[in-house]
Amino acid sequence: MPKRGKNYKEAVQAYDKAELYDVDPAMEIVTKTAKAKFDETVEVHVRLGVDGRHADQQVRGAIVLPHGTGKTKKVLVFAKGPKAAEAEEAGADFVGAEEMAQKIQSENWFDFDVIIATPDMMGVVGRLGKILGPKGLMPNPKSGTVTMDVTKAIADVKAGKVEYRLDKTNIIHTPIGKASFGAEKLTDNFNALLGAIIKAKPAAAKGQYLRSVTVATTMGPGVKINPLKLG
Repeated sequence: MPKRGKNYKEAVQAYDKAELYDVDPAMEIVTKTAKAKFDETVEVHVRLGVDGRHADQQVRGAIVLPHGTGKTKKVLVFAKGPKAAEAEEAGADFVGAEEMAQKIQSENWFDFDVIIATPDMMGVVGRLGKILGPKGLMPNPKSGTVTMDVTKAIADVKAGKVEYRLDKTNIIHTPIGKASFGAEKLTDNFNALLGAIIKAKPAAAKGQYLRSVTVATTMGPGVKINPLKLG
């Protein structure tokens, strides 16, 4: 076990770790216990009652949070011709085609947070699957990152779009903002994300869908939210 600092220990004593809280008080606790010297990211961890190994129980999508994430993301767009020009006009940080794929492969270049690609470029991007996949950077139609509407896709990312997807243990980990947002804005973002996850419930899911919901800052302990009160 790593040694816990004084701030972490004080945070743990500030609330009951075993209790299941409603959303509003949980966000109050999270913002009040964020004691790091930097503006901590607030992340939600949702354990779902599905088995992601089955294609019909996958949960994946994206949503633009009402108050953004507090982080400006750098966008790489794979496009050619008029679509490349459109991407530059829309504020993409990097735009290109084969030469960008080459740069990622040969230079191990990852100075971006999100990749958007037009469908005709997926042959090029697909060859990077082994590099991009493990980093969660592979564009996907379900998350709106494989699209002809590059202007909207770029605008969504810059406005605070987040992706949610199951990991191997059937948990979704998604940031919902910074501790400095305050409880009210974090609650808005949390409700938007949970609403999207609930809406994405697969028909094949049986039993309780939301098994556990925890919210935590980068350096702070987790606060449990009562999943039965979330729909």
